[in-house]
Amino acid sequence: MKRFFAVLAVSVLAIGAAQAADFAEVDTDADGSVSLDEAVSMMPDLTEDAFLSADANADGALSADEFASMKN
Repeated sequence: MKRFFAVLAVSVLAIGAAQAADFAEVDTDADGSVSLDEAVSMMPDLTEDAFLSADANADGALSADEFASMKN
């Protein structure tokens, strides 16, 4: 049973790390935000409307939190 919970804990941490890596991969210029062009280059089916809906503060770029919420 302890082994199960240990594996579960590691899995949860790995998921968080994978999401962070996804953001870092999409943020190709490493400026801490994802532009529409960066997002579309990695997710060709992404529409501008979907991107703008995810851009909660309407600054024209997605923060890590906005990007994560868009993916969910």
